[in-house]
Amino acid sequence: MKVLPFKIPKSTKESFRVQLDADRYLFDTLHQHSEFQIMLIVEGEGTVIAGDYINPFKEGDLFVIGQNMPHVFRNDPSYYEKDSHLKATAISVYFDWQSLGDGFFDLPESRQLSDFLKICSRSIQVQTPEVVSRLQPMLFALMDKKGIDRTIQLLNILGVLSNCQDYDLLASSSNMTYDNEEDGRRMDRIFKFTMENYQRSVSLDEVADIANMTPNAFCRYFKRHTRKTYVTLLNEVRIGQACKLLQYDEHTVTEVCFMVGFNNLSNFNRKFKQYMGVTPTEYGRRHKRALAI
Repeated sequence: MKVLPFKIPKSTKESFRVQLDADRYLFDTLHQHSEFQIMLIVEGEGTVIAGDYINPFKEGDLFVIGQNMPHVFRNDPSYYEKDSHLKATAISVYFDWQSLGDGFFDLPESRQLSDFLKICSRSIQVQTPEVVSRLQPMLFALMDKKGIDRTIQLLNILGVLSNCQDYDLLASSSNMTYDNEEDGRRMDRIFKFTMENYQRSVSLDEVADIANMTPNAFCRYFKRHTRKTYVTLLNEVRIGQACKLLQYDEHTVTEVCFMVGFNNLSNFNRKFKQYMGVTPTEYGRRHKRALAI
């Protein structure tokens, strides 16, 4: 059995699905589906997990998730607060190799697009702002297209994407599926626990208990499924949240350090530079300059 299979609701009158999600927060359970997914974050921020990749997402980010890639877009804790007025909105297009007809991607004219989709099997995030700006109205227009115009619009979107040269590969491999459904549910519990508790000290015994394992068994299990240690995952989440906080003048570096769960400023500075390539102070200075422009 595949882990957390997610059936995309597609009628017999459509070969691919376009979906607008607008709610307090996005679907927040680790899942996978047999379709590629083009996903534009219209509103909201949080953390994306795709295979062994974890990083923040924000408004304006554009992703292509590979087929059967375990993934989740989980909004920040503030979106779950009872009195929160925050909103999460995303538009997605779900399609597979057969959506444009059997053999379409084998045509010589489709070779560039076919090669691009093979790259997308690991999932990507588009990094060219001009490409995202061009695609946003095209994605919204796709929702209103009918008949052959709908197929042509999808082809136009895929054409723009396949010409994009600036993107980040997410997962380290396209083969990131879990062995069974229970593995997926266990990993989902671990990820949710981490996102809800990264601000405080988290013990290995505590997270191993979430997984219903001994600490040693959990360490082996987590490394096998994610190719990283749990401490690495926890640090990635914390550094990602620190990056968001450092964008504004509301908090000092010391305050951010403790807000994201580090209990030692020198350790926070060292880990931040290890992951981001610059110190927290320099990161904040650069980002604030960029915002000012």
